Amino acid sequence: MPVTSEGQPLDDRNENRSQRPKSDAFKAFMRGQWAAPSTTTPEESPVAPHAARRRRALSDKFQGERIVVPAGPLKVRSNDVDYRFRPHSGFAHLTGFGLDHEPDAVLVMEPTAEGTGDDGGHHHATLYFRPLAGKDSEEFYSDARYGEFWIGPRLNLSQVKALLALETADLSGLEVAITKDAGVVNVGGMRIRLLRDVDLNMDALVDTSRINTSVDLEESDTLDAALTEALSELRLVKDAWEIEQMQHSVDTTIEGFHDVVKALPRAMSHHRGERVVEGAFFAKAREEGNELGYDTIAAAGNNATVLHWIRNNGQVKSGDLLLLDAGVEADSLYTADVTRTLPVNGKYSDVQRKIYEAVLDAADAGFAVAQPGKKFRDIHEASVRVLAERLADWGLLPVSVEEAISADGQQHRRWMPHGTSHHLGLDVHDCSRAKRELYLDGTLTPGMVFTIEPGLYFKDEDLAVPEEYRGIGVRIEDDILMTEDGPINLSAALPRKADDVENWMAGIYSPSGE
Repeated sequence: MPVTSEGQPLDDRNENRSQRPKSDAFKAFMRGQWAAPSTTTPEESPVAPHAARRRRALSDKFQGERIVVPAGPLKVRSNDVDYRFRPHSGFAHLTGFGLDHEPDAVLVMEPTAEGTGDDGGHHHATLYFRPLAGKDSEEFYSDARYGEFWIGPRLNLSQVKALLALETADLSGLEVAITKDAGVVNVGGMRIRLLRDVDLNMDALVDTSRINTSVDLEESDTLDAALTEALSELRLVKDAWEIEQMQHSVDTTIEGFHDVVKALPRAMSHHRGERVVEGAFFAKAREEGNELGYDTIAAAGNNATVLHWIRNNGQVKSGDLLLLDAGVEADSLYTADVTRTLPVNGKYSDVQRKIYEAVLDAADAGFAVAQPGKKFRDIHEASVRVLAERLADWGLLPVSVEEAISADGQQHRRWMPHGTSHHLGLDVHDCSRAKRELYLDGTLTPGMVFTIEPGLYFKDEDLAVPEEYRGIGVRIEDDILMTEDGPINLSAALPRKADDVENWMAGIYSPSGE
């Protein structure tokens, strides 16, 4: 441990703040007179059987191989302050753990004889995590990251086992569980597949084991990448429990949009009104969910033409549009992703309405083409054709519509530069590591959940458009569930048509704040 000229180790410097006593008398006093911890066994979570089926699907794909999926560690925000913990989405999907469970945990799926594993599969899964330290331990009161005195109680091994219907074990046994019998397969060793770049300690442990057993690291990287890919593809089609969670996230998000409209009078009076908007939505996310699914875009005026505007430090002025792109993440970690572009004073101007309705028409065209058996890319193509036609009608395209939307053209992308759809789930951009042929070139399948989100963005400095268009950015985004009978708009309860938006806003607030 580094020691400075003053003699105090650097790693002890944070105790200058906490001033924790170290006397034997204090330690002895802290060990006694505490109530016994809860031994209540929780009921099995509704997600447990769904998570078991997901693990079984992974087991079928990687028979005879050890699978290692870390949750990830705590991450430092500054000095001794951590970000709120969120497990890796692949880990959450396979275990059912949401909320802030469980830093440093690792799921290990150990291969068994064919058909003798969990649920008749080919692996036995064990969740390794740090058990709660007893109140007679120094960790209980001295460890600000893991001690119950600092962060509150956590479920013990048996309670987590009951909750998730998943075998659990102390984290202290993890190294042996991962590295035992590891080695080159054709000489009797066990192949390990690791979800990489989640926990650097796990990366180092597995890589060291591979080096020590002469396993080819380059080949192993390819095998690990295939696991990452498989975990993304496993989430392309949502099960019934996931769809319930996502509808809850969408419904709560809609409540957040309502709260934002209520806050608009104060936002207009504040020098950083976008922060007022952001704060109103964040309050709903924390009250009713776990967190935001992603940083809120609360973009007013020309800021709405910046696709990922998250500074949110601008003013909100009457007569401007407010582009609000926001989503609540549920306790299960499933998120919504909804965008509406609202007239701050409650009424669209003629130009704003013209642009808004063009985007709405494009969204409706994407929705119409989104049918089982169609390609995912068809949604984008249908939407951008409508936008290109409007741009041509307005005299903005320098070429024909057909030339613009051709692979060698793309001039329309000056004003619609992003894709129209992405999968949605545990990540706002879910399934991002899936193969192209299963994602962009994939077939729309019942159970898929995705967005439809066309937009038009005319920047203040864009001299290729008339002055009256400049500073206007419009995006409309809804969350879509594909069913056997066609698409269902999960966010349809939030008004979309211009007249409906105006009427909805009028029922919540008046621009004067009355």
